Amino acid sequence: MTIKGSARLHADTLAAHLKAHLPHRRLNALKRLAEVLLAVLQAESTLHRKIALHLPRNATMDSKTRTVARVFHDAQLTPQDVCDVLLPLLAEGKLTLIMDRTTWHYGQTPLNILVLGAILGGAVIPLVWSILPHQRNSSTAARILLVARLLKVLPARRWAALIADREFVGQEWCTFLRWKRIRQCMRIRKNTRVEDDLARDLFTTLQPGEVRTLFEGTWVFGGWMHVVITLAPAGDRVIVASDLPVLDVLNTYRLRWGIESAFSSLKGRGLNLEAMHMTAPDRIARLFGLLCLALAWMARVGAQTVQESPARQYNRGRAVVSQVRIGWQVLGQAVRWGGNAFWACLGLLSTPFSPTGTSISRSVRC
Repeated sequence: MTIKGSARLHADTLAAHLKAHLPHRRLNALKRLAEVLLAVLQAESTLHRKIALHLPRNATMDSKTRTVARVFHDAQLTPQDVCDVLLPLLAEGKLTLIMDRTTWHYGQTPLNILVLGAILGGAVIPLVWSILPHQRNSSTAARILLVARLLKVLPARRWAALIADREFVGQEWCTFLRWKRIRQCMRIRKNTRVEDDLARDLFTTLQPGEVRTLFEGTWVFGGWMHVVITLAPAGDRVIVASDLPVLDVLNTYRLRWGIESAFSSLKGRGLNLEAMHMTAPDRIARLFGLLCLALAWMARVGAQTVQESPARQYNRGRAVVSQVRIGWQVLGQAVRWGGNAFWACLGLLSTPFSPTGTSISRSVRC
């Protein structure tokens, strides 16, 4: 079989896989989607003309470029569809969720995406998102709507905690999470009132690397929370409020960095989301959904590869190549050259991640 024939077979098989999860979608639309998804993995770009180079079609470049554009213009792929495809990948048990925004500019146009993702296999996979119509911080209403969308398919009993940075705070927001029985781990601002004091006035003699906490739960944003404070080596005070057990607060909050790595994989250092030439919110949402499918597939393949053959590490224990990057290398070759490797990778697209182990808490001083 030729490489082009193998690529067509891969696209047809992937389309059949998507059809099993999205029976309400037309098969011909899913075939175009599958072709573009496989092409994105090879092109590592969101530029239509670069993706078109990898489409296995006997057509002109202009025709193939229009096919790519049609996938993003067609309303067949919705954020809910992407979530339905990703749900079988979720590990068993409770999941840690992270909320954040990613922003950039296309010319003079600001682009702003609010994302809620789950930690799976050491990576953060976006599950739901919304395109914000401005460059500013997200509103409480936008956050509540995003959480409500995910709760429809992932009940609150599956949420171990929701982690977020200083932007995602406020009494109305925290009250909503308590109402939904979702535990929260939020970094708060220095001017946040903690009972009768401002957070910046607590433990003013703190030394770099030292961790302190108030002796008992404190009234923050309309509820009782533990407040844990540490001083980063650069001198920045990190103040975290949470209704988790006090010894788990900082270790849980440190997991937030995973969503920054996910944004890096989706943007300049990965699938090149920032290179797209689109500003229409609905088209950006469809492209982002396609890239989230690619990211989840790369992360799942990477997790399996590292499990079978541990990655090389630096002296301090950090991997030389990230797990997602390893998955992209394996998946890219499988898509390009076919063989049994592709069928193994396709099988992983519906195989749940292994549950993530709980890290050991460090002690804190009161």
